[in-house]
Amino acid sequence: MLLEIITPDELLYKGNVSHVVLPGLDGSFGILNMHAPLISALAKGQVKIDQNVSENSNEDLYNGKLNSKHKNDSSFTFEINGGVIEVKDNKIIVLAE
Repeated sequence: MLLEIITPDELLYKGNVSHVVLPGLDGSFGILNMHAPLISALAKGQVKIDQNVSENSNEDLYNGKLNSKHKNDSSFTFEINGGVIEVKDNKIIVLAE
């Protein structure tokens, strides 16, 4: 599934992932392939990404700050200060602060 993480300043990440864990307002929750449609607010906390490194071989995906830093990592985490997530049609869009 495709994950895009966007901040007010830049596209932070764009790539194919197998699993994402996000900090919800009532606790962490995970998103897997073929998840039901969802819109939710996010709290301050840690985002964990399990990316499909072999499927992210397209150089067009490596235009974000996290992409270039974690290009060959199968899993990594980073902090956000809150935001909103939309999951629809196997695509995840995170608008992060």
